[in-house]
Amino acid sequence: MNYIKPCTRKFNNLVTLTAPKPHIHVDASIIKTGFDPNTYRSNFLVSTFLQRGDLKGARKLFDEMPHKNIFSTNTMITGYIKSGNLSEARTLFDSMFERNAVTWTMLIGGYAQNNRFREAFGLFVEMGRHGIDLDHVTLATLLSGFTEFDSVNEVRQVHVHVVKLGYDSTLVVSNSLLDSYCKTHNLELACRLFNDIPERDSVTFNALLTGYSKEGFNHEAINLFFKMQEVGYRPTEFTFAAILTAGIQLDDIEFGQQVHGFVVKCNFVWNVFVANALLDFYSKHDRLVETRKLFYEMPEVDGISYNVLVTCYAWNGRVKESLQLFRELQFTGFDRRQFPFSTLLSIAAISLNLDMGRQIHSQTIVTDAISEILVGNSVVDMYAKCGKFGDANRVFADLAHQSSVPWTAMISAYVQKGLHEDGLKLFIEMQRAKIVADAATYASIVRACASLASLTLGKQLHSHIIGSGYISNVFSGSALVDMYAKCGSIKDALQMFQEMPIRNSVSWNALISAYAQNGDGDRTLRLFEEMVRSGLQPDSVSLLSVLCACSHCGLVEEGLQYFHSMTKIYKLVPKKEHYASVVDMLCRGGRFDEAEKLMAQMPFEPDEIMWSSILNSCRIHKNQELAKKAAEQLFNMKVLRDAAPYVSMSNIYAEAGEWDNVVKVKKAMRDRGVKKVTAYSWVEIKHKTHVFTANDKSHPQMRDIMKKLDELEEKMVKQGYKPDSSCSLHNVDEEVKVESLKYHSERIAIAFALITTPKGSPILVMKNLRACTDCHAAIKVISKIVDREITVRDSSRFHHFKDGFCSCRDYW
Repeated sequence: MNYIKPCTRKFNNLVTLTAPKPHIHVDASIIKTGFDPNTYRSNFLVSTFLQRGDLKGARKLFDEMPHKNIFSTNTMITGYIKSGNLSEARTLFDSMFERNAVTWTMLIGGYAQNNRFREAFGLFVEMGRHGIDLDHVTLATLLSGFTEFDSVNEVRQVHVHVVKLGYDSTLVVSNSLLDSYCKTHNLELACRLFNDIPERDSVTFNALLTGYSKEGFNHEAINLFFKMQEVGYRPTEFTFAAILTAGIQLDDIEFGQQVHGFVVKCNFVWNVFVANALLDFYSKHDRLVETRKLFYEMPEVDGISYNVLVTCYAWNGRVKESLQLFRELQFTGFDRRQFPFSTLLSIAAISLNLDMGRQIHSQTIVTDAISEILVGNSVVDMYAKCGKFGDANRVFADLAHQSSVPWTAMISAYVQKGLHEDGLKLFIEMQRAKIVADAATYASIVRACASLASLTLGKQLHSHIIGSGYISNVFSGSALVDMYAKCGSIKDALQMFQEMPIRNSVSWNALISAYAQNGDGDRTLRLFEEMVRSGLQPDSVSLLSVLCACSHCGLVEEGLQYFHSMTKIYKLVPKKEHYASVVDMLCRGGRFDEAEKLMAQMPFEPDEIMWSSILNSCRIHKNQELAKKAAEQLFNMKVLRDAAPYVSMSNIYAEAGEWDNVVKVKKAMRDRGVKKVTAYSWVEIKHKTHVFTANDKSHPQMRDIMKKLDELEEKMVKQGYKPDSSCSLHNVDEEVKVESLKYHSERIAIAFALITTPKGSPILVMKNLRACTDCHAAIKVISKIVDREITVRDSSRFHHFKDGFCSCRDYW
């Protein structure tokens, strides 16, 4: 018997490779090579190079092979697929004269694994045209790639092929089909298929269970979990992961603790996948103690375990511990691509720490984690929130084609930075690019409309959301409630809330905040109590709206009761904004001693907002001594948002006639380099926004506006209106002071609205700063003269004027 000589040729200057000695029993590999020993030997060497990760060496050997077969090319294609080089794999595939089902299935699987379902489906269609027989492996491989919402039609087409070929009774195919329906958000067809599967296994149950939990059908998921136990299927790690996801959304900590006990009973606590699901559950319930305890008790941890705890620390404001644990993670051997870069980028974004953000961005590039859509979006979000829109756009350009998420990140950042028009422009670009907006996109863009108080645009978006099918989404609905409220249409806000099919704490908070902004303290408190009676647990946002309403409406005692209830009844820890609201409430009521006492007791240093509240209230209550103390605290701060404290103190001195001190304060303001924010008002008429500043003469219809103001002034005097010249804080003659009041920006806007809108129609005016007390008194009289409802939304709240009255209890 002639033995084949071993190969001793060197390739790429690597170690000498030797083919295995032949055996009497011929193996499957040599059969695939057509019993050609040289081809068999070369195929073996190509596989060995690929196993070592030497793709270049494998390709060089492959190109030098004198006789290749399908097995040779399939091996090389597999190497390219595993390395992520799908374009080279496709080029090699296209160059083949002969392909078998394995060739087609491999490339379909490559596309499927890389979330390129359209290419995978196109290849599947082409495979059928070439007359290649489809088997259960090809069908299951293709189905594993369907994850997009808009691919449900393709899944249905594959389903037809499954039935036609008789594979609907093959469990692995049925399970893959069920999973695909769930991943493409078609639970109706998924449930129908589940009921039609004659023999199920735990994989079948897990697929539907995961689908239920991801779509928010949490009670259905739990019922299916119990049914699974009844029919005798043992839960797997995927069962526990799905049921814990449902528990997170139900916000039921006791349910999760019961599942935790069942995990221990089933001896799955050693399974790192299940333990991570438990970590995630406790983390998302803000149970930091339990999360940390479980992490350090786990017999095995991985990179995901670290990620969860790092994120949990960050969510709970423990940034120092979060960063410390991340440094510890960097010294482990876990996959650096899976590091919690998104969390760290969020920390950088929230703290506006650009240096930290750039460092994390560098790490994402080095580890290639930047290619992950979530990480890329977080980089965009970080730069945008830090105001570096140029850097954000460069990263965004590489991600924009992938999904709606990077678009939403950019739109959201524009809106948060107050660049509402830019956010709207980008949304229009998104529509032109045919990128389908999601619920988060709509929530962000509706917020832009709310900030601009553009009711017309808001209603257009409302129609758009209905057409997109997201109107039933609780976050889209809540954003619309907020938008209508901020556009002064509390009636539409209430109707939107009542039409929502599902309401959670977010939607209730939106309505409570709506009434708080509109200065209706009684209705705000009634809604809060109604929310509690409905069984929902109020959160910190709910209480903040209540406290703001109490502050603006003078309900000091009620506000203090709700503040104390946070810890005593609702087990909530008051945040800085809650203390700031109570301080503002006490100061508005002239209870300065209590405000100072609360600031001394709170676990935070008083910030700019708190001292500004004191300063503004001191002006109202003529408390110049405390005003000086508050001003000194503000002037000594390293960073100030604007010149408001200097302006307020200057106004206090001006009202007291201390013009020398006014000059000193203004000089200090100039020396520091801070500028006074220009007051402006705007009104939307016939889909166009008109902006006015005090004494503004640039508007093309200014002559008609001034004529209207003179006409109103004459009628106002007859109604008993007397100008409050103390609101004109300039060292000029009394007559000049009175004349300047007439041309405040909100009055110009109202006059313009009166000459351009039908008689009797309501008027909505927006102002970026607080309206003065004289304008407040003047608008009350104007509303009676013109017999119109006039709403002014300034920086503090809404003021509804009608028949000479205002909805505010008092104007502080």
